[in-house]
Amino acid sequence: MLKNFCLPVFLCGVLFWLSPALSYADTFGVEVKNAEITLQDDSYVLSADIDYRLSARAKEALQNGVPLFWDINIKTFQHRDYFWDKTLGNSSIRYRIQYHALLNMYRVRNEGSGELYNFSTLSAALDLMSTIRDFRVMDKSVSAPEDRYAVGIKVTLDRDALPLPLRPIAYTNPQWYLSSDWTLWPLIK
Repeated sequence: MLKNFCLPVFLCGVLFWLSPALSYADTFGVEVKNAEITLQDDSYVLSADIDYRLSARAKEALQNGVPLFWDINIKTFQHRDYFWDKTLGNSSIRYRIQYHALLNMYRVRNEGSGELYNFSTLSAALDLMSTIRDFRVMDKSVSAPEDRYAVGIKVTLDRDALPLPLRPIAYTNPQWYLSSDWTLWPLIK
């Protein structure tokens, strides 16, 4: 009799413990949308849209002046039937977004080019980071007509760049799991 009572109580306890993580599952994260590769002037270029949905914890940290670093990784590879796929190119775009309370603005910096942009709202700052246009991924001369190629893109929140006291929380709290999965598509010649 006691055994039959303990199992439902245990399951209710587990569901109660997991409910915060489950309730946030669809409200935050990063997703790559509308990615395409086109040929321009003997180079294949990438255009993509990224949807950033920050969690309450990430927004709170940002409002308190904590910078968030985002890496957009772009990988070009050749598909091979009998061996592992061969990586032809690996490039990335790194953004830093930070809120400055004194100025009451969000600042986005492209870490690769050093370009700096100021925005009055978080959504405007995220809009800048969410658009990739004409990013060169591979020269046409590298590709052979008989081979198959693919391009992948992944967006990652760099939790190692967070301040040291925040890192253990970022690795254990599901609200900090803001990275996307790899989005792959074939390169059409």
